Amino acid sequence: MINKRMTSCAMALTLSLLTGLSSSQTVDAATQARLTEIETRFKAADKNADGKLTLEEAKDGMPRVADAFGHIDAEKKGYVTLEQLKAIVLKNGG
Repeated sequence: MINKRMTSCAMALTLSLLTGLSSSQTVDAATQARLTEIETRFKAADKNADGKLTLEEAKDGMPRVADAFGHIDAEKKGYVTLEQLKAIVLKNGG
């Protein structure tokens, strides 16, 4: 169920980007600030800068993500992406 919700949010975000709307135009200021914070923390935690956060990287830099890693990585790929985290923020309304 979580995977379906994340997919729906990711699709909505992708659609808004493809239609020329940035996430800042589709969300309120508080949510945009949260998205910016997530992006900054993600980049700092992504030690090898591959755009993927492993469980170990999450434990070191984003402990709340590490705590929910199994739910976020529903496909068991061994990593989560910034897009997945942003989709969760958007789903939860900031």
